[in-house]
Amino acid sequence: MRIVSLDYCSDQYVLKFADPDQILAVSPDAEASFSFMRDAAAGVPTVRPVAEDVLILKPDLVVRSYGGGPNISAFFERAGIPVLQVGWVSSIDGEGPGSIPFLIQEMADGLGQAKRGEVLVAEYGDRLGRLQARKSEQSALYLTPSGYTTGEGSLAHEMMLAAGLTNFQDQPGWQPLPLERLAYEEPDLVAAARFYEPASYPNVWSALRHPIARAQLAQPDTVSIQGAWVSCGGWYMMNAVEALAEPAGE
Repeated sequence: MRIVSLDYCSDQYVLKFADPDQILAVSPDAEASFSFMRDAAAGVPTVRPVAEDVLILKPDLVVRSYGGGPNISAFFERAGIPVLQVGWVSSIDGEGPGSIPFLIQEMADGLGQAKRGEVLVAEYGDRLGRLQARKSEQSALYLTPSGYTTGEGSLAHEMMLAAGLTNFQDQPGWQPLPLERLAYEEPDLVAAARFYEPASYPNVWSALRHPIARAQLAQPDTVSIQGAWVSCGGWYMMNAVEALAEPAGE
């Protein structure tokens, strides 16, 4: 099976499960700092998520999350090339659709590597199980480089709960930092997502430039969350959960 991956979310699964000689090309972002499997991408050819560029490679399978736009899957299927879609995840744990363990196995099966998926799901479950007994009364504030945070309804929220923490942000969804509240209350931990890319630096209007927000980053109990751990839903999010659980368990 000759495989092409169209974006860095699908790159992670292709690089993790497929044999190197099966991979025709990955996305141009496969070696970016926010790509967890960037080391495995070294030396692998890249391709733009453009139909003509992919067709000339004559793949047996195209894997994508968002690459190529909303109509690209139908185009490739009309051309006789099956497409493996990376599903959306909304849960750290669980066995059904929408959970990371389900997606891991679904992708491994689709890539013809069911056994590798089973092994990774078991490892992921073991790591999560070791944390589930650790509960804390501490609260955590998730903080992005653009000055946003998140409450219920996001994987970042689920990540903090899995680490045994409560979420300081009590409003659902993604929201600007609650600067007024932070002037009077502070979380026990700050989970600071670091993407190390110029595009993710705070712009002049970002709440992250406010002295109250900067004070949060100066706290000793600031946990650095690598962008590669959280930029796409996958097994590597457990690295972020474990990083948060370590100070929470002290």
